Amino acid sequence: MATKTVNVALIGSKFMGRVHSNAYLKVGKFFDLPVMPVMDTVTARDGKDLNAFAQRWGWQSWTTDWKMVVDNPNIDLVDIGTPNHVHAEQAIASLELGKHVACEKPLAGTLDDARQMLAAARRAKGCRTFVWYNYRRCPAVALAHQLASEGRLGRIYHVRACYLQDWGGPATPLLWRFKGSQAGSGAHGDLNAHIIDMARFITGDEVTEVVGSIAQTFIKQRDLIDQPATGASRSKKKNASLRKGRSTVDDAVLFLARFRGGAAASFEATRLATGEKNHNRIEIHGDKGALRFNFDRMNELDWFDLTDPPRLQGWRTIDVTRGQHGHPYADAWWPDAHYLGYEHGFINMAGDMFKMIGGRKPLVPMPDFQDAYITQRVLHAAIESANNRCPIKLSQVK
Repeated sequence: MATKTVNVALIGSKFMGRVHSNAYLKVGKFFDLPVMPVMDTVTARDGKDLNAFAQRWGWQSWTTDWKMVVDNPNIDLVDIGTPNHVHAEQAIASLELGKHVACEKPLAGTLDDARQMLAAARRAKGCRTFVWYNYRRCPAVALAHQLASEGRLGRIYHVRACYLQDWGGPATPLLWRFKGSQAGSGAHGDLNAHIIDMARFITGDEVTEVVGSIAQTFIKQRDLIDQPATGASRSKKKNASLRKGRSTVDDAVLFLARFRGGAAASFEATRLATGEKNHNRIEIHGDKGALRFNFDRMNELDWFDLTDPPRLQGWRTIDVTRGQHGHPYADAWWPDAHYLGYEHGFINMAGDMFKMIGGRKPLVPMPDFQDAYITQRVLHAAIESANNRCPIKLSQVK
């Protein structure tokens, strides 16, 4: 049983705040860790519900002043779950004070911010950095990485990836995710970031060129969030209809790319794929085999082995819950076919984070600021390609 502890501070108390809190609550109960997290402080801009959040999720204290938290010498790890435009300020301040930093994806809203974060991480000796690309920690995706690393795909020809959601329709108000000054980009940074990272992670290869790209904003005006409540007077309702704000991010981005090893790739992200709630899918085809993963069925990996005798060839579906037979992370959880869910990827990642802080190796490679900066460069190249209607070589993006 671990006796050493790591005092954690969480910045942000919305969706990712809940998910990360759950990971810290559960990780020590399922993983044998060299150091254990202590949920010290949660901080967020709006203190209205913060006390209730802290009590519900197990945080010892709360404050609305994130700078005070970062300055606290008792804090060892700062976890950033805030809008993209403040990642850089919060991460750099934490690193300069000797904290480990875990940051939500994408690394930043802009390439310039990401570059500054990477420089700060390089200066901060002894500080670990982590980026919450949680899909790497799905057992199926980790297994896909292992199969590719073993050479079972052979030479890779094609990578096809898409991340489709439908929550960004006309009725969705002007949240921070639709403001370029806060999000940096829309579906691109939110969703394409995940599948770019997943493609890089599984193949072990890097994008060298974005050949062409389309970025589209379909809904250019959105209701402001502070609209009068239902039941307001007729005049207020009339005025409310005029209270719109401009959406300054993409609703969809599609792009084609080349990998260093020669593979051709396509990536698609949108928040307007009607009927798709969280459809995250990747297919990879090589000269020895092929695989495909669909988060709609996250406990399965589809596999085709071209080295099988022709009369036995065909797609097989691997149930990835057999931990005793080597399926990644599954041995920490339940018996075979007792399936995992969305939250388990974050708990699995937290397990690897505290292993690394305690001097152990992660089960599969962990995205740090250096790794996430590479994904940020691809995101930037795709938008540059769309804006200028031309190919962009990654060697041009520093």
